[in-house]
Amino acid sequence: MLKRLALLILLLTPLPLVSVPLAAQHMEPTLSDPAAEARARTLSKELRCLVCQNQSIEESNASLARDLRRIVRERIAVGDSDRQVLDYLVSRYGEWVLLTPRFNASTLLLWIGPGLLMALGILAVLMVQRRQRRALAEAPPAAPLSEAERKRLADLMKNEG
Repeated sequence: MLKRLALLILLLTPLPLVSVPLAAQHMEPTLSDPAAEARARTLSKELRCLVCQNQSIEESNASLARDLRRIVRERIAVGDSDRQVLDYLVSRYGEWVLLTPRFNASTLLLWIGPGLLMALGILAVLMVQRRQRRALAEAPPAAPLSEAERKRLADLMKNEG
């Protein structure tokens, strides 16, 4: 009875629902050399998916990321060094394809900007503190309390405690 029920459910299930998980299991060709495949995966982690933007092409399932992974493997298969693979992709897609931009004249502000902003912030805080200290030092001393003010303060303190 249970076998018939399972067969009936299988026959009544629409074929697209059964085939969807199979379509999601897209297997990419890998390099036959394990060391070369490891290099390809390492390089793929350094490259930005131009569709997802904050994912590496290794993590992304976008079709462009798959194409970029294929290009990385092809370049490694023909004997390119890691630097040559990255240079090739930068020449085609620009510096933006690198998750960690290179240090050069066009990215100088990107690399020194955060430190420069922090130094400017610290400098501003120090200048404000210095100005406040100077204002306190130059302020006239407070006038002494009169006899009536001293009595009032003593009464307030007595009632407080």
